[in-house]
Amino acid sequence: MPVPLAPRGQDPAVSGPVTVGIAFVAPPGQCAAVSTPDDGDTLKLDEQLCVPLYVASRLVTQAYRPLLDRLGLTYPQFVVMMVLWESDGASVREIGERLSLDSGTLTPVLKRLVAAELIFQERTSDDSRSLRNVLAPRGLALKAEAARVPGELLCAVDLPMDDLVQLREQLKQLIAKLQRHLTVDDE
Repeated sequence: MPVPLAPRGQDPAVSGPVTVGIAFVAPPGQCAAVSTPDDGDTLKLDEQLCVPLYVASRLVTQAYRPLLDRLGLTYPQFVVMMVLWESDGASVREIGERLSLDSGTLTPVLKRLVAAELIFQERTSDDSRSLRNVLAPRGLALKAEAARVPGELLCAVDLPMDDLVQLREQLKQLIAKLQRHLTVDDE
């Protein structure tokens, strides 16, 4: 039998209206049941996790735009360049794994980076179908200027660093769990 948990900050002995779902602890490997006092609450935007994640993602991308315009990069190009600044010569597959993107999404981004002369692509000697993405001199030089961008964004957000680090770590946990879930579903 599942054990009900009280919403955060509420004494389980206190009764009264609850506006958030009530979580239940389930045996390992089973999904925890969620119930609400009003079945309609589960579809309210303010009760969703996906909506604030979606909005935050859009706003972060929007906040990066003026910072990246100075570099001549879009946000997708910027994150690909960050992968290459860490792992110069990464394959499309390796970049895709780091960013959870498929080759169909990455290929046009990489082509634009090649056209901008920030990277070049070369075939690997062991597999002529595989391309290595290598930083060109302009791409290497851009790293110093790009290094200021995350700090500028953090200043604009104006949240305590501890909160931002905690949020990033929680998001990494969420991503890992979702990736495991989706991998199991794909099998």
